Amino acid sequence: MSGVEEERDGVALSSLDSPLGDGLEVTKRQLVDHFDAVTDRIVPLLAGRPLSVKRVRPGQAPFMQRNVSKGAPDWVRTAPMWSEGSHREIHQVLVDDRRTLLWLANQRAVELHVPFFRVGEPEPTGLVLDLDPPEGADFAVVVRAARLVRRALDDAGLAGAIKTSGSKGVHVVVPVTGSPFEDVAAATRALAARTERLDPELATTAYLLQDRGGRVFVDSTRSGQATIVAAYSPRIRPGLPVSFPVGWDELDDVRPGDFTVSTAAGLLGDRDPWAEAMPEPQQLPAEVVAEGHTIPVARVQAMHEGKRRKRAERDAAAE
Repeated sequence: MSGVEEERDGVALSSLDSPLGDGLEVTKRQLVDHFDAVTDRIVPLLAGRPLSVKRVRPGQAPFMQRNVSKGAPDWVRTAPMWSEGSHREIHQVLVDDRRTLLWLANQRAVELHVPFFRVGEPEPTGLVLDLDPPEGADFAVVVRAARLVRRALDDAGLAGAIKTSGSKGVHVVVPVTGSPFEDVAAATRALAARTERLDPELATTAYLLQDRGGRVFVDSTRSGQATIVAAYSPRIRPGLPVSFPVGWDELDDVRPGDFTVSTAAGLLGDRDPWAEAMPEPQQLPAEVVAEGHTIPVARVQAMHEGKRRKRAERDAAAE
């Protein structure tokens, strides 16, 4: 293979000292080295979960890829999954070992997104409340909203771990057991609504951007087939910030930019703070699930509301 500069775990790595992608300010080697350094911590988070990856190439816009690349080595494991978007079966990569992770890194797969289920298992493994700050807001606003989420969880008898999203927000992840997808999705809606009620001037569950009024969006929609970026995964932004675990008592002292492919491994040392922070899987309280089933699914509600507003605008224009 031409252009091979190095081999690790049987994976031929090429163009390592070339720019990873446009405007990212890192080399491909920095991405590969980061994934190699966090292999023991990130592979357990990916194993058995059909992966969606976001890749970069110099001269091209970043793109999301779910179907395995053509010409993948025969040792790359995949899982057949139905794609609603393309209305066909696709084969998504399963990262169960170091060499598959390195193979993806060599393909310039920067972001690794996982669902809350494992192939062959009937129940979801967790839920997430994704906190998205308004444009231009300081990270301190997100921290305040995260503390509201923690209060809502405490009030429900639940516990979660928190990590930066690698972008502007944070993810509060709650491991769960013993509930079907519909009930986990419902509980997520209820916990988001409870968070909003604690301080409706700070937090909102409004799905439509124009309805958020400068508040932190508590996103409850990442259930079922939806994904979140895995802990320790980089994001496609200058310097490649990393989605990084933080302790609840550390929130006031961190900023998302503190954690990048250049710094993350050194900050970790020999620790795995995400594994350390993660509670044992929990049973969802029946009253939380029941409350959630009374709350409309945000995307569906937003779709109907968007159509209603367009009709109202047309009617007003016709008068």
